[in-house]
Amino acid sequence: MAEHIRTPIVCVLGHVDHGKTSLLDRIRGSKVVAGEAGAITQHIGATLIPFDSIAKMSGDLGKLKTNVPGLLFIDTPGHHAFTTLRARGGALADIAILVVDVNEGFKQQTIEALQILRNCKTPFVIAATKIDKIPGWRPTPNASFKTAYKNQTERVQTECENRVYQLVGKLSDMGFNSERFDRVSDFQRNLVIVPVSSMTGEGIGDLLMIMIGLAQRYLAEGLQTTITGPGVGTVLEVKEEKGLGTTLDVILYDGIISVGDEIGIAGSEGAVSTKVRALLQPRPMKEILVEDQFMRVKSVVAAAGVKISAPNLESIVAGSPIRVIRGDHDEVLAKIDEEMQEINITLSDVGVSVRADTIGALEALSNELNAKKIPIMRANVGPLSRRDLIDISVIKEDLFKAALCFNVPLLPDAEVMVRDGEVDVKIFSNRVIYKLIDEYLAWQDEMIRAKEAKQFETVVLPAKFSILPGCVFRMSGPAVVGVRVLGGILRPKVSVATREGKIVGEIKQIKLNKESVTEAKEGAEVAVSIDGVTIGRQIDIGETLYVAIPERHVKVLETEMLSHLNAGTVEALEEYTSIFRKTQPFWGK
Repeated sequence: MAEHIRTPIVCVLGHVDHGKTSLLDRIRGSKVVAGEAGAITQHIGATLIPFDSIAKMSGDLGKLKTNVPGLLFIDTPGHHAFTTLRARGGALADIAILVVDVNEGFKQQTIEALQILRNCKTPFVIAATKIDKIPGWRPTPNASFKTAYKNQTERVQTECENRVYQLVGKLSDMGFNSERFDRVSDFQRNLVIVPVSSMTGEGIGDLLMIMIGLAQRYLAEGLQTTITGPGVGTVLEVKEEKGLGTTLDVILYDGIISVGDEIGIAGSEGAVSTKVRALLQPRPMKEILVEDQFMRVKSVVAAAGVKISAPNLESIVAGSPIRVIRGDHDEVLAKIDEEMQEINITLSDVGVSVRADTIGALEALSNELNAKKIPIMRANVGPLSRRDLIDISVIKEDLFKAALCFNVPLLPDAEVMVRDGEVDVKIFSNRVIYKLIDEYLAWQDEMIRAKEAKQFETVVLPAKFSILPGCVFRMSGPAVVGVRVLGGILRPKVSVATREGKIVGEIKQIKLNKESVTEAKEGAEVAVSIDGVTIGRQIDIGETLYVAIPERHVKVLETEMLSHLNAGTVEALEEYTSIFRKTQPFWGK
């Protein structure tokens, strides 16, 4: 069996807007970033950069002797995909680039990405991007970092040093020894920082040669693969192609796949098999998701991005493993089924429903929801159906009557239900994961506020007040008096109680400057009409009076609404409940 060094698979990670895709665009001379939703990569593309191209970009560095054939870049939709786009049991990437904006430094996602890389034990390099944004930087297009750095003023050089050493300090806090790449002698002990600019191309050649060098020195043994072994890979995307029907974009990370091979793959109803009708490869330096002219080939050897045409691919699930079947057909399919059961999603008894177009996206979305403490009740790959809507509509908790759909449509029958208002389900749909979650959280806040407002309308709120001297306008039938609100919120149509808790009448109306008002807050002086009392008999001038709160309302106020009440309202509530709790300790509890 012939062995060879396969192309290392490179994953690019980093904070949402620190320039991951722009870096790849510079390397491959494309403009993928402009076409992405929200300028954020939402799907995984694969780009092969041959060693010859890297050598041209790298000047003198390109003279390095190596048997590494190039680099296969995977542009991930955020760092979570690094853990989900995997050869099951380990990360799919052999090596990674962590992109950090040299001007902004570490963000939360940068730190999370570092932890993922550490957990996966994946070697990586830091690309300190956007050096051209350092104030006063003079660009030297496509130059090595060393050349570009020499062309700067002393002040700009010092500023560049400071920014790199801020990264060194932060990495040190996290337990990593790091240094600028041109000062590193021991690449095994030190994490390498390569300052680059995707806009000007400065430092890009250095970065690529460092990657090749690391792969040559530390990964060569792990990159050995057999040219004749059965191909193993991961499905990136399932899509329709004119003249080909349904096709699969695949990353092949081991062995060989040829036209005519039988392959095992996961469908929505379990593992299935089919035969490869055609293999199409993107031209070098072109990204598989945006390539429009593929080369037809008879076979593909790992590692590579390849488009597969075969019969009956309509039900295939993106993110699934793909294996060339040699020998026991049933054993391979059983293994694929087993791997598909390893989807890493935590489900709860109650929660939202999530849908995504790939396993990786489903896991990434679920991870983000878990981080925001949003429970998930159902998680599936594929479009939202009528059955899904019916299941969601019977959930009792209003906040979870929601479906979060990432890059998937509603099936026609589900669309009809929503259009005709047959179900009370809120549907969120977006092609950017964080926007999808933000939309749900905004709706959740709105629902909570509406619920609280409704409670405030129906629950009798605490208040205490006193009759002002010289402000008795009518003694009875009803009594009309001027009062000062001492605490809480005074509203019409509530009963009035004395300090002893005795109900003596009901407030019919509240007026301010002869205009009727619906409430009077602490400190307000208003005229009120009180039915059922005579001033001087049941109540006196200067006496402190309370709104009589029904016992069942006291429980709601104390258990659900206390955090929303101001200090004066809480004080009025405590004074009123203490009247009854002197003799009945559990009154209102």
